[in-house]
Formats: sequence, C-alpha cells, structure tokens
Amino acid sequence: MFGAALCAAAIATAPSAAFAQSTFRNYRCADGAQFIVGFFQYDSRAHLQLDGKALTLPKRVALSGSRYQGKGVTLRITKAGVTTLKHAKRRATTCEQT
Repeated sequence: MFGAALCAAAIATAPSAAFAQSTFRNYRCADGAQFIVGFFQYDSRAHLQLDGKALTLPKRVALSGSRYQGKGVTLRITKAGVTTLKHAKRRATTCEQT
C-alpha cells in the first residue's frame, strides 16, 4: 500500500516530457532591451517575452544559424552563438545571454 502511494506521488511530481524537452534563455541587449526566449523540441518557433508581451516568431530561412521573424520582431542566432534582436523600428542590437 505504501509503495503504491509512493509510486503515485513520484509520478505526480515528475516533470512533464514537454517541460523536460524545452530550453529557456534570458538575454540582455546593448540597447537596454531584455527578453526571455523559449524553444520547445516539437515546435520550430521561438516564444519570446519582450516588452511585457508574449510573441511567437516563426522560424525563417537563414544562411547561417537561425532566424525567427514576425510582428515586426527579428531574432537571429548565428552558429557562433551571436544573438541579435531587431524590434519596434529600432536598429538591430547585439544581445548576450544572462
């Protein structure tokens, strides 16, 4: 009886498969912008929290690395790991992971 209850508790508290297969990153940009981006294994889009708003950016064709673009926002991550953000009619700015 105790073993069954312990097993049920372990299953209930184990992280879901979707959570275990996701990546979240915090960034701070040269222009002062800050954002969080989430990537999920079975979703090619980037999920951003920027300026207090949630945005979902579809992945676009890129020559080197990854590019996500939509709703006036472009996020680029090169193969070398350089990240740039362009939004709200501002120039592209370099961002660093925090």
